[in-house]
This record gives sequence, structure tokens and C-alpha cells, in this order.
Amino acid sequence: MPAPTGQARLGIDLGGTKIAGIVLDTRGATLAEARMPAPRGDYRATLEALAALVERLESDAGAPCSVGIGMPGSLSPATGRVRNANSHWLNGHPFGVDLARRLDRPVRIENDANCLAVSEAVDGAGAGARVVWAVILGTGVGSGIAIDGRVLTGRNGIAGEWGHGPLAAPRGDEQPGPDCYCGRRGCIETWLSGTGLAADHARRHGGSLTAEAIVAAARTGDAQARDTLATHLDRLGRAAAQVVNLLDPDVIVIGGGLSRIPELIAGLPGAIAPHVFSDAFDTPVRASLHGDASGVRGAAWLWDAE
Repeated sequence: MPAPTGQARLGIDLGGTKIAGIVLDTRGATLAEARMPAPRGDYRATLEALAALVERLESDAGAPCSVGIGMPGSLSPATGRVRNANSHWLNGHPFGVDLARRLDRPVRIENDANCLAVSEAVDGAGAGARVVWAVILGTGVGSGIAIDGRVLTGRNGIAGEWGHGPLAAPRGDEQPGPDCYCGRRGCIETWLSGTGLAADHARRHGGSLTAEAIVAAARTGDAQARDTLATHLDRLGRAAAQVVNLLDPDVIVIGGGLSRIPELIAGLPGAIAPHVFSDAFDTPVRASLHGDASGVRGAAWLWDAE
């Protein structure tokens, strides 16, 4: 069901530590914004916090709104319950049903990476492109796909779950790979997240530098830090090329904390190209235009009119 013509669109980005909300008019202008701490570990308190934030935002905007939610994990098409959320207190609950009942209205709920894809496809770094692949490189790794500005969810609700596939063309020293919280080993997330970057540097060179410190050291010419970043870029190129070969997107948008490393954005096309099954690779790779606001804006755009 599309949002009624002229209705403001309210989006919420439900994170593990904070909940951010926004209200957009039909042109994408911001009518209201707010954020609050997330009630960690408490499912019922999360529902109440979301209801309170919706009430506050609608009051500030002075208008009734459609409601879209971006969240970690996803709703299972088979059960309607949350699965795979690193905010573990959501897992196993009929979140969509419970929230719709609490708000007394329909809601649309998508994975946070899907919301990034929609946001950047509608009016961000992928605006005007038909197929947008949006990647989150942060504490975790994920991705979403938007086609003609609409999220591609997939039959099983897992389209874009790139972070929990294996690293492509692993070298001997990359097998079997680090343990992942999902129960597998060597997932893309364990290599390409910010924590994965820091852990790899520690394994290769010792110490306990954060991803930010590694980048800073590389910029001053530190050979070990530059080696770590070069290896990271190579892995990112191999992993991304598998999606390019399958999806062939019109644009690749990078979000998350590591999107703030210009060297990765600039170097990624060259790292992807050798692994693409084509005589040419000219797909643009861009940092997300809306940055940290992409998730919450994409949640609002889930109600874009048909």
C-alpha cells in the first residue's frame, strides 16, 4: 500500500546504541529530526521508545506520517520474526506485527543496508541510476540493492546479504579465515569491517591500532599501515567483483565509517577491474551522499508512492 498522496514520510533508523528519526516531505525536504538512546537488551522498551519517537516527530512536523523502519537483521518471510540482528534482543520476535499494533497503523520495515540503497538511489550518490548497489563498511559489513529506486528484498528476504559470504579467491594465509559471530569462518565481514581491518593489522604487524589510527599512520608514510590498507583494498576488490559479475550495477555506493577513507573509494575501481569478467569496467564508485543520514532517509522513502 503506497503512502497517501501528499503525506509526509517518517523514517527511523533503529541502531544498537541509538535510534534516529526524520520526517521528509514529498520532495525530500526535512520537516523534523530527532534521536534518542536505544534501550539495549529490552524488546518491549524498544517498541515503546519507537512509539514515543514517532509521536514526537509527528508533533514536530505538524503532520500525520507514514512510518518506515530500518533495522539490523531482517524479518523472515516464513515466520514474520526477526532474524540475524546483531541487536540480539530483537531476534525471534514478530517485530513488524507488534510495532504496527503499537502504532495502530501499517509500517514498512527493511534491513538498514536496504535503506541505505533506497536513500542513495532516490536522491543520493546513485540518483538517476537504475541499479544501485550500496555497501556498508563499518563495524559490520552488509549491502543493499535498489532497482528504479525500490529495494530488492528477494524471495527469502536476504538479497544483498554480502557480508556473510566467503571472501573470493582466498589466498593460503586467508584460509579458513577468522571466526564470525554467525557461526561461520572467513566471512567477508570478518575481513572488511573496521574491526576486521584492525584485527588484520594486529595479526600481520602486531600492536592494537584502530582502523582510524591505521589510516592516519598510512597517510604519514608508515610502511606497515600502508601494507595493511593495500591488502584491505585488494580483498575489497575481490569481494566486490563477485557482485559486479552477478548484478552489474550502474553505480556502487559506499557507506559506513570506512566510506570516509578517500583512498579506498578512489582505489576500489582499480581493485575490482582485474576480477571482472569483461573487457572493460567503468562502473562509478562513490561515497554515500547523505552519510550517516542515509539509513534514516531510506527508511522514510520506503513509502515512496507507486
